[in-house]
Amino acid sequence: MSDDTSLQIPFPHRRSPYGRYATALHRDWLVRHPLLPDADHPGYAHWAIVELAALGYPDAGPDELSLAADLMGFYFLFDDQFDGPLGRRPTEVAPICERLIDVLHGAPPRRQSPVESAFADLWNRSARGMSARWQARAAYNWEWYLASHPAEAAGRISTRPPDRAGYLVLRRGTAAMETVFDMIERLGQFEVPAAVLHHPVLRQLRQLAADIPSLSNDVRSFPLEATRGDVNNLVMIVQRERRCSAEEACAVVLDEAQLMVGRCEELHGQLPDVYQELGLSRVERTIAQRYADGLLTWLAGYLSWESSTGRYHAV
Repeated sequence: MSDDTSLQIPFPHRRSPYGRYATALHRDWLVRHPLLPDADHPGYAHWAIVELAALGYPDAGPDELSLAADLMGFYFLFDDQFDGPLGRRPTEVAPICERLIDVLHGAPPRRQSPVESAFADLWNRSARGMSARWQARAAYNWEWYLASHPAEAAGRISTRPPDRAGYLVLRRGTAAMETVFDMIERLGQFEVPAAVLHHPVLRQLRQLAADIPSLSNDVRSFPLEATRGDVNNLVMIVQRERRCSAEEACAVVLDEAQLMVGRCEELHGQLPDVYQELGLSRVERTIAQRYADGLLTWLAGYLSWESSTGRYHAV
């Protein structure tokens, strides 16, 4: 397949200056919550997890960036535990996820496994200082992410391949992007007014900013996922729909993602009119714009990281 898998992004990416500080704290966090299969996991350093946090949240302060780095590490390491045989046993995956969902709703970890203690630590730190409204939304988004994993496991052993609609529903859960976007507010210590957060223009922008990384990631991870029997990948779905080669299907997915990038730019430009129509105050406009800019900053930062991380490339 072609190596030309990069999207053209009109949004600049920036990097936090606190990467070295966050790297040291993230290393300590992994020692306290040993999610890696062994302490000297040979590939993890090449994934550049702190770099992803620094690119995704470039305005985060030192301690906020370390929280972001710990979250990024958790997403990938939690997801990876289902890449092997466990990921084909939904009845075993479901209780693991249920125990984490309980933590969101105030229950202490039922046992001190590394995954449960790590997640409890992340949730407590994330919720700190945020309103009950934000915490309720964030808990719902985390529950959506966690509860999607049993369905993903069931899909791997199902005789029915996913169609595009089913793929999107599940992918939007397992991608965890709503939880990632909630952290724009948490790390910036602000909250977006509900009227604009749920306005159709900002909702569309948020959904596109969430979907584009999934499509790009499907192309980059396709060779690995195809060999291990994963089915929730848009490249595979396009292959079946069009009866085309993998390379042709990758091109179709990337073209779709590129169109979505253009739509993001259009929606972002409509936001000043939305603020005026809603009668937002100057402070509310500033907060809403910080959030909207944060969506595109995350998108640009993620795509920059994805193009070089050792998670998807030999280094």
